[in-house]
Amino acid sequence: QVQLVESGGGLVQTGGSLRLSCVASRNIFENYFMGWFRQAPGKQREPVAFISTGASTNYADTVKGRFTISRDNAKNTMYLQMTSLKPEDTAVYYCNARRPSFEYWGQGTQVTVSS
Repeated sequence: QVQLVESGGGLVQTGGSLRLSCVASRNIFENYFMGWFRQAPGKQREPVAFISTGASTNYADTVKGRFTISRDNAKNTMYLQMTSLKPEDTAVYYCNARRPSFEYWGQGTQVTVSS
């Protein structure tokens, strides 16, 4: 079993920055494909960014160039640095960990970008 706990969400103005954190209950980054997803009101959950076991990264087109995913293996923590935030980035952001036959989600953290 893996517990994921997100933090760092909040209210920010357009153009501002936030850094989200996802702390895992144990060292999983070498065995789990990690990612951030988000869900806006009335919309489906969508992928935002991913980091592989080998630390390769991938981003949704909507956030490419503005968001950066990273991890600190020693702290069992994954990050999402968000810059140049837009109102359309407003959503609950979820941390995800997965490998064959296993998938875990955090409880989510709210990000609200005011115009």
